[in-house]
Amino acid sequence: MRRIVFLPGFLVATLSLGAQALHSVTAKAATKLAEHPAASASSTAISATPTKDLPVHKVVLYKNGVGYFEHAGTINGNQRVTIDFTSSQLNDVLQSLTVLDQGGGRIAGVNYNSTTPLAEQLKTLSLGMTDDPTSTELFGALRGQRVEVTGAPGGVSALTGRLMAIEARSEKIGAGDATVDHFYLTLIAASGAVRVIELTPQLSVRPLDGNLQGQLDRYLELLSSTHSTGLRHLTLDALGQGQRELQVSYVSEVPVWKSTYRIVFPHAASGDATVQGWAVVDNTVGADWDNVQLSLVAGAPQSFIQPLSQPLYTRRPEIPIATLVETTPQTHEAAETVTVQSEMINGALGGPVATASPQMALKAGPADRFRGGAVSGLVSGTGGGMGSGHGNGYGPGMGGGAGGGVYRVSDAIQEGDVTTNAFDDFFEYALAAPVTIHKNESAMVPILQQDLPADHVTLWSERDPHPLRAVWLENKSKLTLDSGSFSIFENGEFAGEGLLDPIHPGEKRLLSYAADQAVRVKVADRDDKRTLHHVKVSQGVIEETHMDVAGITYSATNSADVDRVVLVEHTRRNNGWTLDPALKADETSPNLYRFKLPVAAHSTAKLEVRERGPETTSLQLQSNQDQTGYLLDLVKRVPDAEEKLKPVIEAQTALAALDKRIEESTKAEQTAAADEARDRENLTALKGNDAARRFVDELNHAEDQLQATRKQTADLETQKSAAVEKLNNLIAGLSFDWSVTEK
Repeated sequence: MRRIVFLPGFLVATLSLGAQALHSVTAKAATKLAEHPAASASSTAISATPTKDLPVHKVVLYKNGVGYFEHAGTINGNQRVTIDFTSSQLNDVLQSLTVLDQGGGRIAGVNYNSTTPLAEQLKTLSLGMTDDPTSTELFGALRGQRVEVTGAPGGVSALTGRLMAIEARSEKIGAGDATVDHFYLTLIAASGAVRVIELTPQLSVRPLDGNLQGQLDRYLELLSSTHSTGLRHLTLDALGQGQRELQVSYVSEVPVWKSTYRIVFPHAASGDATVQGWAVVDNTVGADWDNVQLSLVAGAPQSFIQPLSQPLYTRRPEIPIATLVETTPQTHEAAETVTVQSEMINGALGGPVATASPQMALKAGPADRFRGGAVSGLVSGTGGGMGSGHGNGYGPGMGGGAGGGVYRVSDAIQEGDVTTNAFDDFFEYALAAPVTIHKNESAMVPILQQDLPADHVTLWSERDPHPLRAVWLENKSKLTLDSGSFSIFENGEFAGEGLLDPIHPGEKRLLSYAADQAVRVKVADRDDKRTLHHVKVSQGVIEETHMDVAGITYSATNSADVDRVVLVEHTRRNNGWTLDPALKADETSPNLYRFKLPVAAHSTAKLEVRERGPETTSLQLQSNQDQTGYLLDLVKRVPDAEEKLKPVIEAQTALAALDKRIEESTKAEQTAAADEARDRENLTALKGNDAARRFVDELNHAEDQLQATRKQTADLETQKSAAVEKLNNLIAGLSFDWSVTEK
């Protein structure tokens, strides 16, 4: 458990990190120009031209939370262009950045201000503390350092010495088991005296080493820097001649744009309603959108985040330093003669032994998989460091992971490399007028206003028996209405709201928005009939097909003062069922029929829906089951089947009779066996007695009876085997096909 105690105050020295960073960058730039004189002229030429901001020209927002941004502008000669992003955008930008210089120029480099992870920055300090230290960890970092302690209990003046340790002591509170922890510092004075001082809120500990104080200040500054987000500045060095157009595009994470609609009915019913659509757009990126071309796409292309902007550190193996091993005296076996040894080896392997050279081993190694231009042809580059130019499959110009190649961004953008594809299932709202939305602002952008056919109905379904007020809207516009919320206004007042799924042009959709308390709908009657339509017997399987006719009557009551149109949703059966030929649904969906039922004010109306469809059942005839009852019932329903089924019925009846006789014979056999065992036991008990003679006759009779019943059971089993074989042959040869239409 973490213990929170008083942290003494320290004198904080202010450091100008900006000045240090600027000095570091300037020094590095000077060194680079000194090492590469040829690059000096180019850099000077770019610096001579003022830095130019490239404004946002086009924005395309998608439903999966990403946006496509396009910056465009005119540049002149060698010029440096900057674009601002938020830190959350940078990963997406590095993953999708595309730069096109339309005037034949090239991009010499793309730079941005990076940040090293806090954990890696803390490793540069000698304190050895994490990003969330405890007081024990803090004082542990001060161990061995000279400190000044003031405010010690007992009015002791300032003490100086080296901090040796901090320890916790538990002390009881009251008579119970509760304890409280007190912390104590151990200080070693210059004279060698040891002082133990309790750590209280009044105690102050100050390091006397200026370098240590600077380390603490730097540590606190690093912790503070993690709370500042700031902007990322991307800088592109464009090299070229004359005026030309520069286009920069990328994909970035953005808030999802939302759709919302208003459906306004006029005071006088005309069969139409004014549909007004709005898109809610949020600009949370690092740049203003001034007069941009805005498009809203209701689609979700595959996208993901990869932390490309974070410096990546990999784990390297730690190899121990080799040390000398002392040898001890030992004896060795004597070797055989060279002649005998060579003959043994050649004889065992069938010939002389060859040793593979190092070159042969290299050819069989994994590095050979990347030869032949499979990797080096991806991006042209010049190998550097220890690289051979072929690489290990991870990038251009890398050999064994130690070298690196250098390439320009414009090298990867050639004519024909960029193609456009039409959206498969997406639809786009491309606004004709430019849109202005400043950063950290939101706006409602109009996307539709048109009169569309709309009917008021009361929607009812047996699955949800509460009637709903709904609008039957037909999209006769050329736009797809994206999914979103909608509000209904009737007679100048709010009437309800709901949600809609995408509605494509020419599609009609029901939009429910309120409960209809004036209408009640119920199922008044159900009528189901089944008629045998077809019987087929083949290979021992009897298949019956019935034609089912299902009828259901709906009753709707309207208590309102105005007429209603009730839209009844009836579940649709898709396995061959059809509506009665005299009945037609007003709308059919994959799983529903919808029927209009006009209901006058203060009256009741009924709707009867009749369907018909096939129902198939099958039965497998088997010799080990008595199915005589089913076959006799089938003959009653289909008299034409009697001639075909009669032999099977007789065979099953005979087999059932044999089963009954076998059961009776088995019981008789069991009784005879019991009598024989009882007589044998009695005879054994009376052995040597005159009365035993009578049981000898009974035992002989019982044994004769047992033998007779066993023979009878065996004969019946033989007859059953023959009967089963006969029945199986009859079932296998049975074939019959009958239809009610042929009768």
